[in-house]
Amino acid sequence: MTPSPQLQQNNNRFFESLPGVLVAFRAIIAPFLLWDAIDGKTSIWFLVGFVAAFLSDIFDGIIARKLGVSDAKLRQADGWADNCLYGSIVASAWLVRPDIFINFRVPLLMVLVAQLTWWLVNLVKYGKPASYHTYSAKFWGITLFIATVALFGFDYAGITLWLTCIVGTIHSLEEIVMTLILPTWTHDVLSIFHAIDLRQKLTSED
Repeated sequence: MTPSPQLQQNNNRFFESLPGVLVAFRAIIAPFLLWDAIDGKTSIWFLVGFVAAFLSDIFDGIIARKLGVSDAKLRQADGWADNCLYGSIVASAWLVRPDIFINFRVPLLMVLVAQLTWWLVNLVKYGKPASYHTYSAKFWGITLFIATVALFGFDYAGITLWLTCIVGTIHSLEEIVMTLILPTWTHDVLSIFHAIDLRQKLTSED
């Protein structure tokens, strides 16, 4: 039996809205993670919520690209949802293991300075954060996932934390250079090599 045009249209709207729902879920769950850590310890639900949020970050982009709804507005919202999620993770770490911020102050300051520089460069040039979603950003996300599970699941902070700080610093530096290279704000530029190619195309059109 062939579905009615109205039913088909409703189904299409549902699937097209799914990436936005996944992005919103990631932003909404962030304060609940922080609430779970407010007493200085976390429950198993902290990791369950974090893993669910991490999976939503993977699938929102896949679904959006498959449906052809991966526009600039969605990609910017995706970036802000990531900021909310990992901001809550950092705050939760401060509540649960404040000693980490002293013991690992060198790598943490390294990635913090790199990220602040990233924000400054983008705000000065474009007036808003970049939304490149580079390969290095995806790799950083994986290392952040591993470091978060290691810390809150196994109370471990060592190589995993160093690794995510090093990868995050390299990622930030790459995207800073990309912003300096690209003449206009552009979303979904996968690497510095893609940025160089895009710059050549844009300048040849002028």
